[in-house]
Amino acid sequence: MEGACSHGGIYSVDPRLVRVDCSSSVNPLGVPKGTLKVIEKQAARLAPMYPDPECRDLKKSLSRYAGVGKDTLAVGNGAAEIIYWFAQAFAKNRVVIPAPTFCEYELASYKAGARVDFVPLDVNFSLDPDSVIRSAKGADAVFLCNPNNPTGRLSTASIKKIIENVDPSTMILLDECFIELVDRPEKNTLVGMVRDFQNLVVLRSLTKSFGMAGLRLGYSISSPVIAQKLQAMKVPWNVNALAQAAGIVALADKNHTKKARALVKKERKFLQDRIKKTGFLPLQSDANYFLVQLEQDSTKFRDRLLKKTGVLVRDCSTFTGMGDRHVRMAVRTHKENIAVAKALEAAAGG
Repeated sequence: MEGACSHGGIYSVDPRLVRVDCSSSVNPLGVPKGTLKVIEKQAARLAPMYPDPECRDLKKSLSRYAGVGKDTLAVGNGAAEIIYWFAQAFAKNRVVIPAPTFCEYELASYKAGARVDFVPLDVNFSLDPDSVIRSAKGADAVFLCNPNNPTGRLSTASIKKIIENVDPSTMILLDECFIELVDRPEKNTLVGMVRDFQNLVVLRSLTKSFGMAGLRLGYSISSPVIAQKLQAMKVPWNVNALAQAAGIVALADKNHTKKARALVKKERKFLQDRIKKTGFLPLQSDANYFLVQLEQDSTKFRDRLLKKTGVLVRDCSTFTGMGDRHVRMAVRTHKENIAVAKALEAAAGG
């Protein structure tokens, strides 16, 4: 439905029922320990002060972390805010979105007054680059996601082809918010293409990679001209002081995402192997989440599973083009994944 966009998380249901949340695909290790310490230490000093509206110190850290110039960065109150800036700045008439994918691209485009043309993924949830390129002719913008949400699939080669072949007048938002949690992020990120393609904006999120969903912190990398256009859309003091301080400390932790990737790779296999034994069908994924194919209504399944076991999964029926036979599951810690596997075994048994 146009204008509809729902998400997972404990507040998508009665939070009192949730024992294990597998509906939110954030870093299973949570935030780096140093971020909590800096919040505790600096809260009394920072809370009464207005935050730096330009996020200057945070941009210095992001510049070092991503290996890009500070003038290429725009910082948002979560990556979602930047999606809306992008739509407001560039989605004037028509946009192209492969589907299913993250629903905020669609909603942001509608709110900007644009028409949305969806390009369906194939039956295996693979991206057809040629179909996107054809549909993008004359479009204002294209939204892409790598790895895709909710499928967890990487489409790096296909997306590279799209970037190289779409007309330079068509803007491209490439969402890489989960890229740091795939097996080989350095081989799959396309942030280096920003230097050669002035129409490309790469989106990142500390929400996913550093488990900072409640603090809201995202950023984009683009040409300096595009970065200025995006930042012109922001309200004053859009990123709070504690989020900025925590982000600087999180980015300095070189091992946090490395540990998370190793955990995700190991636990994804463990969880999928256990799920297969229950009779449910987990689908291939490169990310810290994956789809499970059902033979029943996904909304009813989510609600029954939650009520019976306290495990919350993401109902995917609200994703455009998804249908009502899939749920998405986030990879959590081993202890949590055992609880999830047991919950699905109980659900399979009636």
